[in-house]
Amino acid sequence: MLFHSSLRKELSRSFGATLVVLVTIVMTMMLIRTLGLASKGSVNPSDVLLVMAYTVLGYMPTILSLSLFVSIVGTLSRMYRDSEMVIWFSSGRGLFDFVSPLFRFSWPVLLLIAVLALVGWPWANSQTQGMRAQYERRGDLERIAPGEFRESAGRNRVFFIDKDTPDGTTANNVFISSIERNLQIITSARSGRIDDVGEARYLLLSNGQRLERSLDEKRLKISEFETYGAKVGDNVSSSADAAPVRARSTRTLLMERTPVALGELAWRIGLLFAGFNFVLLALTLSNVNPRAGRSGNLLLALFAFVVYFNLLNLGQSWIGSGRIGIGTFMLLVHGGILVATCLWLAKRNNNWGLRRRAAAPSPSVPRA
Repeated sequence: MLFHSSLRKELSRSFGATLVVLVTIVMTMMLIRTLGLASKGSVNPSDVLLVMAYTVLGYMPTILSLSLFVSIVGTLSRMYRDSEMVIWFSSGRGLFDFVSPLFRFSWPVLLLIAVLALVGWPWANSQTQGMRAQYERRGDLERIAPGEFRESAGRNRVFFIDKDTPDGTTANNVFISSIERNLQIITSARSGRIDDVGEARYLLLSNGQRLERSLDEKRLKISEFETYGAKVGDNVSSSADAAPVRARSTRTLLMERTPVALGELAWRIGLLFAGFNFVLLALTLSNVNPRAGRSGNLLLALFAFVVYFNLLNLGQSWIGSGRIGIGTFMLLVHGGILVATCLWLAKRNNNWGLRRRAAAPSPSVPRA
């Protein structure tokens, strides 16, 4: 059918172009963010592109929803501006007739949003979390860069070396600051080398000085040594390995049934409901006066998108804190927006008004 095919063809072109632009913008922003994390030592510099890819994959449900919303609003707004909608209305078509082709075009995108929100989002977050945790568990000496102060894995030591050898086993002008047993310990040495003792790794220092200062009492102890060994293979506590809620699978969240898990679950399911509502909402927001500009209509659509997603984030916080139940939130937000959008669409389709127009007075007939 000409009506359905022409509309879906133009929507496909608009959706593809919008998706490419949004993915490019998000990838650029994530690249800058990931490079910042790598410079701080939170991400392995060699895994920057992989972390960025996982991050973009996690945000794909939001990107797809926004691309679908903008493409529908942009396509229908152009049809209003070029008077194509007037032609379809004159041929007996109404706004309700656009619902079927819009959902025929949108259902693969909505299905992909559901899969990515329920499966892709936790998987991407778990992969990113695992890579960051593995990088955090690396040896302390692997963290050290010449001329830079670096923290240990346990956050209780600070290392500094002036320079090291190409093989990375020896270093010159070593400085270590740590807090142990309520003592602040500062150790400096002219040189140091790595030595494995059993399963632990030690840094053997030579020709140095050790300063111990009590944090409670004003007591200072200074000692010199020819050889001193310091363990540099601290393990990260097991609590740090606990997966955050965003990295847990949807099945795990259903089994936990805690407020925080239900909040995350409401956010994931809400992405699908939001995508469904955006299709109808875009149809109602696309009305454009051909004599007026197009920017005002797009700004209103983007404002509606931002408000809707802020409501999703707010609802996740409220459900997680126990202020509202998941069923109540889903009914009020998604159900309320669906009902309001359908009423708005019916009003525009049937040209309903707030009150009837007053009847025009009949002209008076002059007497002969």
